[in-house]
Amino acid sequence: MRRQWIKCGVVMALYLLFLIWVKSWWGLIVVPFIYDVYITKKIRWQWWKDSEPPVRFVMSWVDAIVFALVAVYFINLFFFQNYVIPSSSLEKSLLTGDYLFVSKVSYGPRIPQTPLTMPLTQHTLPVVECKSYIEWPHWDYRRVKGLGHVELNDIVVFNYPSGDTLCSAPQYQAMDFYSLCYALGYQITGQGPAPDSLTAEQRMGYYNAVYSAGRKYIADNPGEYGEVITRPADRRENYVKRCVGLPGQTLQIKNRIVYLDGKPNKEPDNVQYTYYVKLRQSLPEDIVRELGISNEDIMSLNTMGYMPLTKRAVAVLSQRRDLVESIELNTDATDMDIYPLDGNKHWTRDNYGPVWIPAKGKSIDLTLDNLPVYERPIRTYEGNDLQVRNGKIYINGREASSYTFKMDYYWMMGDNRHNSADSRYWGFVPEDHIVGKPIFIWWSSDPDRKGLAGVRWNRLFKFVDNIK
Repeated sequence: MRRQWIKCGVVMALYLLFLIWVKSWWGLIVVPFIYDVYITKKIRWQWWKDSEPPVRFVMSWVDAIVFALVAVYFINLFFFQNYVIPSSSLEKSLLTGDYLFVSKVSYGPRIPQTPLTMPLTQHTLPVVECKSYIEWPHWDYRRVKGLGHVELNDIVVFNYPSGDTLCSAPQYQAMDFYSLCYALGYQITGQGPAPDSLTAEQRMGYYNAVYSAGRKYIADNPGEYGEVITRPADRRENYVKRCVGLPGQTLQIKNRIVYLDGKPNKEPDNVQYTYYVKLRQSLPEDIVRELGISNEDIMSLNTMGYMPLTKRAVAVLSQRRDLVESIELNTDATDMDIYPLDGNKHWTRDNYGPVWIPAKGKSIDLTLDNLPVYERPIRTYEGNDLQVRNGKIYINGREASSYTFKMDYYWMMGDNRHNSADSRYWGFVPEDHIVGKPIFIWWSSDPDRKGLAGVRWNRLFKFVDNIK
């Protein structure tokens, strides 16, 4: 009995410390059950041990599986989770096939907004292809105190902000719903970006009409697009990018360089841009391996005429006149798909802004000209009713000339700058979308190579903080 009291005391102390950390006193209802497991034993928690062999065998497995699922649920929710790099948007800093150990304690874990969910799933159950979570109960955003905050140039895992609305058809689920609506709207109306001669209010009406036409087309064609569905913030796809702008900073991109409050931010060591490359002959395998050129990069060169390259790769290939005829930076740029989609400012991926990044408790003067930039944070992320009537802005029914933000926001970009869907295309990342911080790469396999030949041994247990 003394040993049981010691066990009970240790478990109870750890559990109470956990409740203090998460500031959730509802968890006290579990305390009597912990006491019963170790001391009173009034409830027969393992009644099946006295049953006949078939029942005992089955229930022992059920007990183990339930325990494992509950343990995994809490570990993933509050401490850490696995994340695999699915695309090349951060290459060559993080590579496709890198498996990351993501710490949720670094920035503080979120109290789940949709707590009833199947462990090890994000939003969809495999095989049956249905939602892996129940939307009720839905809790407001709250974050437990962590070890620190998001810092400039951190690599961060977060929920995809533009993933709140999407088409249910599998082929469209990975697409940005709003970009799709505008693209379809332009096709249907036969229009392009709003003429500069229009007033700010007329431009808003113009883009609303384009968006509405595209959304209506999607709704009228469920056979192709499926239903229009929504997802809560913590059930949206996980993305990983580098934070290049913090709350309260003014960001501008000039000739591909990010400036913060007028000062250039250091580019990542392995930043990539796309280059038009003319080859005299195919690149040898040793050059491909040395420069980390993937099959995807070569396919891009074969189909588009350009490929992403680091500064080092450009320098090496420029010296190989036997292999390369010419290398030229890809300066092609369009303003059609750049955020904000409903207020084209003729910004591009290489020349963007300036734009002020919202900070909690800070206010901004609202005008019809800057409203498209901040409309989504005000309406979608912070839950306000925002309308424009007769040239005036109304928030929650009251005329507004300014707005004070309730959350911090961040600007995220991939290191593969010309091949990254990031904040330049869908805007700010709210703090309630932040998932965690990658700590190290625990496994890495090259998707272009099979078996042991594909294992990147030199990347195993490499700390992400060392990737600058």
